[in-house]
Amino acid sequence: MPIKIPDNLPAKETLEGEGVLLIAEHVAVRQDVRPLEIALLNLMPEKIKTETQIARLLGATPLQIELTLVTTSSYAPKNTSAEHMLAFYRPWEEVRGQKFDGLIITGAPIETLPFEAVAYWEELTNIFDWSQSNVQETYNICWAGQAALQHFHGVPKYELPQKLSGVFPHHVRGGQDGLLRGFNDEIVVPVSRHTEVRREDLPDVPGLTVLLESDESGLCLIRDEAHRQIYMFNHLEYDTQTLGDEYHRDAATGMDAQMPAHYFPNDDPTQAPVNHWRAHANVLFGNWINGLYKTTSFDLAGVPLPRRLQRRAG
Repeated sequence: MPIKIPDNLPAKETLEGEGVLLIAEHVAVRQDVRPLEIALLNLMPEKIKTETQIARLLGATPLQIELTLVTTSSYAPKNTSAEHMLAFYRPWEEVRGQKFDGLIITGAPIETLPFEAVAYWEELTNIFDWSQSNVQETYNICWAGQAALQHFHGVPKYELPQKLSGVFPHHVRGGQDGLLRGFNDEIVVPVSRHTEVRREDLPDVPGLTVLLESDESGLCLIRDEAHRQIYMFNHLEYDTQTLGDEYHRDAATGMDAQMPAHYFPNDDPTQAPVNHWRAHANVLFGNWINGLYKTTSFDLAGVPLPRRLQRRAG
């Protein structure tokens, strides 16, 4: 089934050219189904690229999806035009009264800052808390995964000696989790970060399960059933060229750019990389959307409270 996005969103032309199924609003309203409501809190500076990457994966899933683009109310992005933000994004304060089947929170290039030093940290912690009563499940990517894990469990992040960049092999640890249904025993995942969280810091609490992990790059994917959170520290959503674009950008600015490991053929940055992760990205998002469909209420007002909040309400 297709994804419904604004007709003039820049991602639309790209996705249509790739054959991703899209649906116009006037067609969507005639279908006798309730689309899954997914919000994307996009914290990345190149917002159009991220919109396209996420919409591509959602558009490959088997259900009709309505995507709402969300931005922080307390901080105005500097790398995307005000016209684009006004046309396509809604501040969180405007949508906080709504409920969503799913929420996706992207990473942000602020990893080396202490969490509390981030300009919108207080608002983001409010969003994490809001998700407990207004979202069926949240998918946190890269820095957002670290931030959510710190918020809910107090797990610290550590700065790495140099940027960890490349396509690394990962082992499936949570083989019984439906999120990994159809996965090979070992997959490759793009990694691009300056910080990490460590397994030894994870609390021993029920429902907090490591699903993907690499011998080289560490933790990748964790599910938190009690808080209905997914912590993804890496980037299955990346395009084929994304790591290369980051490497060439950093090299051009005079930075000591770290060549992505296991990415360029023969470690030659003049050669085009080959995408070995796209299929598993589609499977992961398909499984997530399918899981939301099976567990969410037809009436979004029925999004359940987590057990700890149910006890307070009682």
